[in-house]
Amino acid sequence: MIHRRHLLGAALAPLLTPSSPSFAAPALPEASGPYALPNTWVHPLPDPVSGRRYEVWIDLPPGASAPGTTTGNGTAATAAKARSALRPAVFVTDAPYAFPLVRALRNRVGQRGQNLADFVLVGLAGPADESAVDMRSRDYTPTDPLTKPNRPANRYGAPRYGGGDAYLKYIAEVVVPAVSERHRLDPDRRVILGHSYGALFASQVLFSRPALFSHYILGSPSLWFDEQEMFKREAAYAQRHQDLAAHVFQYIGAYEAVAPGPRFNKENDLVADALRFQAALRKRRYRSLRVDSHVLAGEDHLTVAPAGATLGLLWALPGRGPYEA
Repeated sequence: MIHRRHLLGAALAPLLTPSSPSFAAPALPEASGPYALPNTWVHPLPDPVSGRRYEVWIDLPPGASAPGTTTGNGTAATAAKARSALRPAVFVTDAPYAFPLVRALRNRVGQRGQNLADFVLVGLAGPADESAVDMRSRDYTPTDPLTKPNRPANRYGAPRYGGGDAYLKYIAEVVVPAVSERHRLDPDRRVILGHSYGALFASQVLFSRPALFSHYILGSPSLWFDEQEMFKREAAYAQRHQDLAAHVFQYIGAYEAVAPGPRFNKENDLVADALRFQAALRKRRYRSLRVDSHVLAGEDHLTVAPAGATLGLLWALPGRGPYEA
């Protein structure tokens, strides 16, 4: 049977096809400029020690006003309340990738506080004139394996590693205080989200300055780095401390295990490392620590971030619920 809508489509097809002699494609006007994300700002915030010209990217939730402004139709009492309220925040490493992704997740998944608490998004960006690969390899790693003897250099692709301590000092003493003061961030809902090397850096923060963030979302953490240096730091922390006041969430793709197959890892088993990391932390029986890990089926190191970040954000900053005012 031939349906009438099929006949109609066949009759119109020649008129709608660009190859048709009667079809004239409209001219595309010249671009007016790059697309800018609404309600976002880029703040140059150099490191006073190294002189590197880092940037901090800020995005406020929909409807929020920047400090010192009002929406134009609010009362003085409303403005005062807005100024006094503390806001949750999510700091993301690898800002060029993570900043637009997490912003979209907050706006789409969060639904203005229903599923996720509306949060200030803070992108930790490297200098604009520097390679992102070189920056993250230097700043997100705790040690420099290239300085050690008998280390195969071809396993590492950047010229320098081991700047994590210096970068952490900059984040702790420059970035977090500056952003927290300007946007009145809530220290009890201050989240760091990192993926791969970014998660390796976040774990370094966890064992160096755990109070800097309340929640740690570690995506596919590179715990393999430099003969599993972070496990040594975990053990060293346990020798010196009786408690660890932090909430830790790990996500890993199931394909990040070592196994035959085109999507599985060939060398580093991130699934085994993450589960071992969780077991080590739980073994300490820290009174104030909460740790959860999720292995996501069907995901690898490159595909897991959107789903994993969504789960982590829902875990760290749950919203008010669909039926709550």
